Amino acid sequence: MIRVSVLYPRGGTFDFDYYATRHMQLVHELLDPFGLVKSEVDKGVGDSPYMAVGHLVFRSAGEMQRGLAEHDPKLAADMVHFTDAQPQFQVSEILP
Repeated sequence: MIRVSVLYPRGGTFDFDYYATRHMQLVHELLDPFGLVKSEVDKGVGDSPYMAVGHLVFRSAGEMQRGLAEHDPKLAADMVHFTDAQPQFQVSEILP
């Protein structure tokens, strides 16, 4: 399993309602056919360096790469609706 974490650093604006509902719905519509099996949204608290983190879990790296190659422009274009922060990305293999 592969986890893509999208980390939004503090210092910008963030609409959690839009992100957790509408954006994640779009993510699933576009990426479920490419092996997306689960998503989670974290809201940073206290002194966390990130105001939000989105996690996407895929069955395989190949499916994730194909899905993002095809749909990343559409997902990136939707960012204007929920943040002005520049996200950072972490791709990880989930160990058993």
